[in-house]
Amino acid sequence: MTETLPLTGERTAPGIWHENYWFARHDAAYRWITATLPSTGRVLDAGCGEGYGAELLRLAGADSVTGLDYEDTTLRHVQRVYPQVNVVRGNLVQTGFAHGAFDLIASLQTIEHLWEQPRFVAECARILAPDGTLVLSTPNRLTFPSGNWYHTRELTAAEFTELVEPAFEITHALGLHHGTRLRMWETQYGSCVDAQLAAEYDAWDDNLAALVTSTTYEDFEIQPGDLDESLDLILVARPRRSFTDGRSVR
Repeated sequence: MTETLPLTGERTAPGIWHENYWFARHDAAYRWITATLPSTGRVLDAGCGEGYGAELLRLAGADSVTGLDYEDTTLRHVQRVYPQVNVVRGNLVQTGFAHGAFDLIASLQTIEHLWEQPRFVAECARILAPDGTLVLSTPNRLTFPSGNWYHTRELTAAEFTELVEPAFEITHALGLHHGTRLRMWETQYGSCVDAQLAAEYDAWDDNLAALVTSTTYEDFEIQPGDLDESLDLILVARPRRSFTDGRSVR
């Protein structure tokens, strides 16, 4: 990585040492997708941000990957750093893509930023192939620190399911948790999230700084069960035939 986007708090990015815990936490969900779900076909990263996730999906074997975002600076960055990812500037709730345009839609840590969440889910159903797969992730409102003003509505597991189920049949409901190394650190020192938020990064002690800089996607576990205790929520779903047959989602 030769360049990074400015860190505003709206999205995370690789290559920023004090942001590395959050980047690795996001990276873990993309890695789960590439390790678990079919990697071929036409893929959309809806709300692609910096582009690292779209690039992972491309490297996993997708026929094509499109990164959709609304912000010009971000998309210019994606074009420079990940030139084989197609970029499109657009509105997530009214994309302009054709019906059934994609075989896989991934939208990770995005839906909590949107005002029109049901409309976004419906748009995903419209542009996803009838046998396609949708993967959504979002912070768990029950465990996520409050006060992120970029988030319009955070969700519990029950609320997330209720939002998605009208248009999709959920095949996997998963939670992201700290793995063994992070749990062992927290047994000794307390919550690593609280510690990061308690002080500016230049005031972190050596133990916290070392943990943050060394964290990778392998330090997180994604599994069913205990969703209310999870850090992030992940739903995998396929379109309901009754919903997509009409295609009247605009």
